[in-house]
Amino acid sequence: MPLPSPATHLTPEESAFHAFYAQERPALDHACAFYMALLQSLLSQARHIDIAKIEGRVKDRDECLRKFSRKYRASLEESGAPYEIRPYITDLIGVRVVCLYEDELEKVAQIVQSHFDVIDVTDKVSALEGTEASFGYKGLHLDLRLNAVQAALPENAAYAAQPFELQVRTIIQDAWSVLDHKIKYKKSIPAELKRRINVLSALFELADREFRQIRDATDAELLYAPDETTEAETEASRTPEPGSELNAFTFLKIARHFFKDVEFDAQKVDLFVDDMRAWSPGITRARFNTLMRETIATVKRYKQFYEAQNPEGSFNPFTVIRHCLYLGDRQAFRRALRNSSREAFEAWLQENPTLI
Repeated sequence: MPLPSPATHLTPEESAFHAFYAQERPALDHACAFYMALLQSLLSQARHIDIAKIEGRVKDRDECLRKFSRKYRASLEESGAPYEIRPYITDLIGVRVVCLYEDELEKVAQIVQSHFDVIDVTDKVSALEGTEASFGYKGLHLDLRLNAVQAALPENAAYAAQPFELQVRTIIQDAWSVLDHKIKYKKSIPAELKRRINVLSALFELADREFRQIRDATDAELLYAPDETTEAETEASRTPEPGSELNAFTFLKIARHFFKDVEFDAQKVDLFVDDMRAWSPGITRARFNTLMRETIATVKRYKQFYEAQNPEGSFNPFTVIRHCLYLGDRQAFRRALRNSSREAFEAWLQENPTLI
């Protein structure tokens, strides 16, 4: 029968940290949840920042001790001066904000700096670009605490003295960090394997850059393209020609002309354009524009009638467009409306023939 393994011997400093950690762990959990909620609130109000997720954790006790041993123990014991472990662990609470695009990291940093005091900043981008021998994820790490204004609020008083570490990454950097932690023996990895890892790291960096450039190109496509409603609209437009097809971009250019104050959801636009292509294969942007221009006045009158009769009903811009398509070409776009909606619309049209 094997003998039980001896209990791990703790130094007085480690025992003191164990006691501190056990006593403070509930308060640390509460503080972590508070900082996550506060950041969620602050960043949700920011424009032009796409947050994929916000997550946080309280660092494991033994993980804290390993970090202390690795970074500080030798020099402290060499000096012979008494010490405590707690002041050297500045990241007991860690919060991570994951953005979609790399140019949003600095935007997040600017927002948090207006609500927190920055104790320290570690820029992983500069650190990695300064050496060819290192590999790993890029990102921004900030050690923070509430600033005087935030700390003075009664609801924040319990957290005024509790710092935390904020990691700001893109979703690509976050994925790389997970994989990077799975690579073994990085300190003494053979040169050939190190080269392959560096190539892989560069591919992740390239993906980050491409995502941002695709976003910028998409925005430019919608922002600077000519007004679709000024294009010539002839019967020949029913036959698709190169560049004349209806897609999400050309749909939005036309739809925004008729619904100037509406922010269209990208996923719904994608699905709706797919439906339009199924209803009328080969539909062009000019054809869509013509149908909208010729019928929208009538459909808007029907919308007023419908909403008066159905105060709880929904007649959103997509519903308007469905009715416009159907009114413009009943045969091609019969499926754009459900049977009940189509029958109600036809009944109203028959009662109001002069409005067509």
